[in-house]
Amino acid sequence: MTAPSPEHAPQTEAASSYRVRVVAPPDYFPAAPAKSARVAADYYFVQSLVRAQLRLSIMVAVGFIVLLVGIALIVAFWPEIRELRLFHIPLAWVVLGVGVYPILMLAAVLFTRGASKNERLYSDLVKDIAKDDPQNPVPR
Repeated sequence: MTAPSPEHAPQTEAASSYRVRVVAPPDYFPAAPAKSARVAADYYFVQSLVRAQLRLSIMVAVGFIVLLVGIALIVAFWPEIRELRLFHIPLAWVVLGVGVYPILMLAAVLFTRGASKNERLYSDLVKDIAKDDPQNPVPR
């Protein structure tokens, strides 16, 4: 088969000069099951747990950054610290290079404790709610 020549091509309107509305048949979309109150409550409590974890992570990160910037500013604006040496290494380098790690570990421990506490509170809340609902067993 050969392609038709351009002079024999059908004449059509430009694509921008008309609109076509495409509509799905009425029975195309299955009915979505209605959300139960339990599912809505679970969604709310999970969202509150996520918000609590986000708030905790932002607080720990801001605290760590404030301490780090504070140490850097002390070193920058306190000239006597720049001349102090520890084993022939400037004390400012030791503080900024090695002294940051204990602060980082403290931030990690605080975050882990706070995250565990948030999850424990969420778990206790879910167990209390599930205890009152005879249709849903208590999650483990």
